[in-house]
Amino acid sequence: MDPIQVTVNGEVRTAGAAGPHTNLLDWLRGEGFTGAKEGCAEGECGACAVLVARPEPDGTTRWVSVNSCLPPALAFDGQEVVTSEGLGRAPGACAVADLHPVQKEMAERGGSQCGYCTPGFVCSMAAEYYRPDRTPVEGDGDAQTGPAAVGDDHNTHAADHEHGPNGFDLHAMSGNLCRCTGYRPIKDAAYALGRPDDSDALARRRTAPAPAARPTRLRTDTGEFVRPASLAELLERLAADPDAVLVAGATDAGVERNIAHRRPPLVLAIDRLEELRGLEIDDDHIELGAALTLTEIETRLAGRIPLLADLFPQFASRLIRNGATLGGNLGTGSPIGDAPPVLLALDASVLLASAAGERDVPLAEYFTGYRESVRTPGEIIRSVRIPLPLAPHAAFYKIAKRRFDDISSVAVAIAAVVEQRTDGGSLTRVRIGLGGVAATPIRARATEDALAGRPWTADVAREAAAIMATEGTPLDDHRASARYRASMLEQALLKFYEENHASPALEVTR
Repeated sequence: MDPIQVTVNGEVRTAGAAGPHTNLLDWLRGEGFTGAKEGCAEGECGACAVLVARPEPDGTTRWVSVNSCLPPALAFDGQEVVTSEGLGRAPGACAVADLHPVQKEMAERGGSQCGYCTPGFVCSMAAEYYRPDRTPVEGDGDAQTGPAAVGDDHNTHAADHEHGPNGFDLHAMSGNLCRCTGYRPIKDAAYALGRPDDSDALARRRTAPAPAARPTRLRTDTGEFVRPASLAELLERLAADPDAVLVAGATDAGVERNIAHRRPPLVLAIDRLEELRGLEIDDDHIELGAALTLTEIETRLAGRIPLLADLFPQFASRLIRNGATLGGNLGTGSPIGDAPPVLLALDASVLLASAAGERDVPLAEYFTGYRESVRTPGEIIRSVRIPLPLAPHAAFYKIAKRRFDDISSVAVAIAAVVEQRTDGGSLTRVRIGLGGVAATPIRARATEDALAGRPWTADVAREAAAIMATEGTPLDDHRASARYRASMLEQALLKFYEENHASPALEVTR
């Protein structure tokens, strides 16, 4: 095998001494890049954020921000990483003229106080700064030097409260926490950024292809890390070692390593296997590769599946979505995962693959118990299939203590087809997925039965909502009481009725 190397801030560094269980953050800090820091070690605070070069479908490169405390350092063999130290035009310089535009705006607008979180904020902001489809709205100011300060008369009409007049999406920083500034100066800095100029090396880098993944193998006294060259090699290795831990974005496995100190003997990296990264659309279904990140799916679908479009902004943070995958979210089998209720409502199935072959399993039959499924040893989730056409009436409701970047107390996804009749509408088909109310994500089958084929009226909705309050086995815990969860189930269906029973903008089948 070739030496294990990672390009950091333009310089190639050998990473073979990292070990299979060393995360990217610890390796970077050991190499002297101490801007990124450990805060929570769970991917919730963003103090560890760095930039990574990732491929675009058109062959160019996108700078993506990730939590470096979660993925293994060896997963970046042959890849390019930029830390906060690498953003400045003159490494180690202190003059304002040598700062990156993001760093300059953060400094001038008071976006840093204690400074602990600042490098992570800077990297997340830089990823959004370099987003190729970030489009300023009218009145954004000079495209090279940036708009006037937020609050200036000509610069107060951002598209909405989460997007700046320069097109900056505040969700880019939803995974970064700061205890000092109150966020307003950080928001000001974000909204003051213009477009990268022609001298910006990282902007020019986007026009070339991202580095391809390459096979990696390292064995030490503490374990073994392998990035297979193909799906066939992965399945062969998994057949021999069915207890191996699969890692894509490591948004779950990384937490287990950091907090629970789990050290599996064998780690198999699957995040860059092309056979797991397809996205295909035909007349009958949409197939999503299990190793595509949620951000990649969101970007490439561009709202084609509205229920997924509702899910993505509420799924953790942008930093997490840049690494997390549908395969990982389903593979862990968590009863509070946000994706399963949505996929259940979409009537999705999972394509399972092993050395013995492949099989297609309806997601409603996939979960068998708490963090258990029908997957057999040596079997992986290859893709998720969503049948077409989609139900025209759909909604996702996530009940949590925070609007974003939080674990749900209850998650409800509903997809319905309404047939137009002379006496009003009738539900001809409804699928309801629930999370957080049982040992597994479940279909609300009793509620579905109470709705299917019946008039879509307020009385029917109230009757079905009362049934939905009894679905699952809600419990009392620190996130919510059983009574609260039951009430939220009932209210979710009533809300869905209010939003969908008489809207002229919604399509019905004839």
